[in-house]
Amino acid sequence: MDAFYLQRAIELSAKSLNEAPGGPFGAVIVMDGEIIAEGWNEVTSTFDPTAHAEMQAIRKATQKSRQFHLTGAVIYSSCEPCPMCLSAIYWAKIDRVVYANTRQQAEEIGFGDAFIYEQVSLPAEKRHIPCVHLHSEEASAIFSAWKWKDTKILY
Repeated sequence: MDAFYLQRAIELSAKSLNEAPGGPFGAVIVMDGEIIAEGWNEVTSTFDPTAHAEMQAIRKATQKSRQFHLTGAVIYSSCEPCPMCLSAIYWAKIDRVVYANTRQQAEEIGFGDAFIYEQVSLPAEKRHIPCVHLHSEEASAIFSAWKWKDTKILY
């Protein structure tokens, strides 16, 4: 069934290429043998740099399921997820990723994310975009309050 669902993601990438302003990417999320959400790249049409196909599918799936975890789900993507999408997949606790094009192929058509992969692995102070830590007692106190809050919902 992987090939069947991956084909739908590829069809959505063609739709994004031909009908919607955005990059050539599509994704579907499947749970219990049913497509529960679909997404395609909408970065340029929504002016949202996070509106990647996988992110859009995750947003729709979590809204539909009314759960922030998608345990038991598989995401099918027309391309290997970028670092942002891969992070969201981990946060959503999706079980598996199946993809068609590789990140190297994406690089060849102008969608390179190797730089981001490199930057994430660097210490904060060595990243291209300066990341400055300013300690705050107030911010620390809020974290402490969260730690001891007995009604919190962990994710």
